Amino acid sequence: MNKDTVFPQYRKLNNGKAYYKIVSENEFEELQIMGSKIFHHKFKVEQYPDLLRIKDMIDLHEGLFELVEEKDFQEVYSRI
Repeated sequence: MNKDTVFPQYRKLNNGKAYYKIVSENEFEELQIMGSKIFHHKFKVEQYPDLLRIKDMIDLHEGLFELVEEKDFQEVYSRI
């Protein structure tokens, strides 16, 4: 992540069980898929480990996260 990072950014877990909308360097939304249910959470983080998690999402760290388009996030969101 650098100062030129454009937000929002969209990611998903490589297992497809969560989608993320990264709003800023310290704020994101999560769509968590559990069976047929989808839960929507908003996070504003300040603690260092959580800030690292956002950085890992943006940087696609260790193949845990995959890049997705806004339409992919919105498609899951529309099923809530």
